[in-house]
Amino acid sequence: MSSLPPDHPPVAFGRIGVLLVNLGTPDSPETGPVRRYLAEFLSDRRVVELPPILWQPLLRGVVLVTRPKRTAANYAKIWDREANDSPLRVITTAQAASLSAALGDGVIVDWAMRYGSPSIPDRLQALKDAGCERILIAPLYPQYSSATTGTVNDKVFATLMKWRWQPALRTLPPYHDDPIFLDALAASFADGVAGLDFVPDLLLTSFHGMPRSTLDKGDPYHCQCRKTARLMGERISTPLRVSFQSRLGRAEWLKPYTDVTLAELPAQGIRKLVVMSPGFSADNLETLEEVAMEGRATFLEAGGTDFAYIPCLNAGAIGNAALTAIVRRELAGWVPAP
Repeated sequence: MSSLPPDHPPVAFGRIGVLLVNLGTPDSPETGPVRRYLAEFLSDRRVVELPPILWQPLLRGVVLVTRPKRTAANYAKIWDREANDSPLRVITTAQAASLSAALGDGVIVDWAMRYGSPSIPDRLQALKDAGCERILIAPLYPQYSSATTGTVNDKVFATLMKWRWQPALRTLPPYHDDPIFLDALAASFADGVAGLDFVPDLLLTSFHGMPRSTLDKGDPYHCQCRKTARLMGERISTPLRVSFQSRLGRAEWLKPYTDVTLAELPAQGIRKLVVMSPGFSADNLETLEEVAMEGRATFLEAGGTDFAYIPCLNAGAIGNAALTAIVRRELAGWVPAP
C-alpha cells in the first residue's frame, strides 16, 4: 500500500469489521431503566404493528405505567450480580471476545443491542473510526422475523443513510436450517441430558412467540422455527415438540403456547421434561425467568416430576465454534480461509 501524501488528513481505512447484534436489555433491574428500555422496544413499528395513533396512548398511559415494575422484578431474579449486568449483555460480550480471538487481528469484532446500550449507531461509528471499510452485520437470530432481524437491518441502513463515506456491507442470513447450527443444538442437548439424573420423556423446544398476524402477512419466522425443530429432531432420539412463549396483549399469537403446553403435558403422560430455546443465541429474561423458573413451576404444579432447562448455545465451546464457522463463511472473499 502506497504511503499517504504528507498533507493528507488523518483517516483510518482498509479494515474489516463484524458487528454482532442482539435484542437488548435495560441497564439495571430497576423500574426507571426498564421503562426506558420498554419504551424504545415497544415503540418500534416492526415490533408492534398497530398504528401509532392507537398504540402510543395505550403504551404511554397503560403499559409503561403498569409493566415496568413487574418486569424489573423479573430482571432482578436473573441479574448477574457478579458482573452487575444482565446475562444477555454478559453473554454477548463473551461471544464477541471469543469470535475476535478466533478470527484474529485481521478482523475487528464489536457488538451492539438493537434496544438499549451499546447502540447500533455508536458501534457502527466505532468500526468506521477504526478504519473498517467492509462490515458484516450479524443479527444473532437463527430464524428471521421482521421484528428481529428486519429491525436490526433497518437501524443499520438508517444509520448509514447519514454517512457520506459508507462501508461495503453484508448481512448475516438466518441460519435456522444450517447444519452447523443444528449439529451444535444436538450436541448441546446431548451434553445437557448426560448431566441429568433422569431420562426425559420429551424435549420441548420453546421459541419466542409472534402475533399470528405476522404469519398471515408473510413473515417466515413460524416456518423457520418449525424447520429448526424438525431438523433438530432428526438428530436426536428423544421425542420433540414445539411451542411458543412470551405473549403480549389479547390478540392470537403463534400456537401452541408454551405455558399452556407445560400445564397440559403431565396429564398426557409426560412427567420428565427437558426444555430448550433454539430461537435464542443467548439466554435472557425470556429463557431464564419465563421458561427455567416460571415454566418449571407450571410443569411441576401440573404433576410433572422432573424438569430441566438446557441453556442456549451462549458463549460455550459448542456455541462459539458454531458462531465462528458461520461468521467465517460469510466473510469469504474478504478474509483468507483458515
